[in-house]
Amino acid sequence: MNVAFIPVRGGSKSIPLKNIKPICDKPLVYWTVKAACECKHIDVVYVATDSDKIKEAALKFKEENDIFRKLQIIGRSAESASDTASTESAMLEFAAKYSFDIIVLVQATSPLLTSDALDKGFELFGRSDTDSVLSVVRQKRFNWMTDENGIARPTNYDVFHRPRRQEFDGYLVENGAFYITSKEDLLKTKNRVSGRIRAVEMDEDSFFEIDEPSDWLIIEALMKKKGLDKQADLQNIKLVLTDCDGCLTDGGMYYSENGDELKKFNTRDGMAFSILRKCGYLTGIVTGENVELNRRRADKLKLDFYVPGCRNKLEAVRKLCKENNLELSNVLYIGDDINDEELLKAAGYSCCPTDAVEKVKRVVNYVSLKEGGAGVVRDIADNVLHCAAVYEKEFKQ
Repeated sequence: MNVAFIPVRGGSKSIPLKNIKPICDKPLVYWTVKAACECKHIDVVYVATDSDKIKEAALKFKEENDIFRKLQIIGRSAESASDTASTESAMLEFAAKYSFDIIVLVQATSPLLTSDALDKGFELFGRSDTDSVLSVVRQKRFNWMTDENGIARPTNYDVFHRPRRQEFDGYLVENGAFYITSKEDLLKTKNRVSGRIRAVEMDEDSFFEIDEPSDWLIIEALMKKKGLDKQADLQNIKLVLTDCDGCLTDGGMYYSENGDELKKFNTRDGMAFSILRKCGYLTGIVTGENVELNRRRADKLKLDFYVPGCRNKLEAVRKLCKENNLELSNVLYIGDDINDEELLKAAGYSCCPTDAVEKVKRVVNYVSLKEGGAGVVRDIADNVLHCAAVYEKEFKQ
C-alpha cells in the first residue's frame, strides 16, 4: 500500500498556525492534501497533527468535497511536534503504528505541489534501480564559495568561459515538496531518502517554501499567477463546452488551391471527448461560425450539442441549459478570445489555451499548458476533471 504522510504542527513560531492560515482562500495545508488525494498512486493520505484546530480544518475538507475521500487525520506526539524534533522522528513514529509499503513525505509548506509531480515521482520509484525519489527544481545561477582566506572562487562554471543561460545546464536544488521511500528503508536508515536516489524536476516556481512571512507573499503571488485563487467546485460540472477556432484548432485559416477552407484538429482532443462521455459529462461546441466543416467535426466526435453562429454565446448557453434542466454553474467552458469572455465569467468553471488573449487568461479558472489545436481539451480532461484514470482503465484492458 502507498501512503502519503503530511506532518503539520500547531506550534510554528514564524507564522502562528501557518498550516491553516488562508492562502488563495484555502488553508495552506489544503493545497498539498489536495495534490496527494488526486495522485493516482496514493491509496491513503495521512495528516498527522498535534493541533485540534488543524484537525478540525482538515476534517472539513473531507466533509465538503469527495476529492478528499482518501484523507485520514491522525495525532502525533508532543515530542515529534516540538521545535527541535526532526521530520524523520514523526515519520518513524508513524511507521511504528501504521501498516504500509511505500511512503511519500509531503510537506505542507509547498502549496505549488501538483498531483502530476507526485505521479511522476511514483513512476520513477517503480524502476528496479531506484530506492528513493525526491523533488527538485533546476536553477541556473553561478555559485561561488570562499576559502579560509576569504578568497572567492566559482564552483559551477569557469569565469573565463561564462556560459550563456540557454547553454547552461545549471544545477538541481531540493525544493522540499516530497520524498518517496519504502517503509523497509525508512526503518533501516531512519532517513527520508537513501540508497539509489532519483529526482523529479518540478516547475521553477516551486523553488519557494513557506517559512517566513515574505515567502508567503511570494508564493501567494505565484499561485494567483497560475489561477489557483480562482478555484471552483468541479463537483457540479455536468456539461463541457468549447469554442472551436483557437481551442480545438490552432486558429489558422488554411485554403486549398481550389479555395476550400481547411482546419487542423487534434486527435487527442477527440479521445478526450470520448472519455468525457464515459465519465458522464455532456459535451458540445459553441462557436460564432456556421460552417459545414465544424459541423462535420462535431458529428464525428459524437458531441451532444453543436451550437453554431452564436453572436451572444452567453445567451446561447443559457438557453441550452434551460432546455436541458441545467444551470450555468454546471458548465465548464473553454474559450480563447474576447467574444468568449462573458460566458467564461458566467460558467461554473472556465478554461483557456495557453495562447489565449491576455484578457481571457486573466478571468479563467485554469490556463491550459497547451496551445489551441494542440490538445487543450485532453489537458483539461486529464488535469482539471481528472479523467486520466479512465483512459488507463480503458486502454489497459
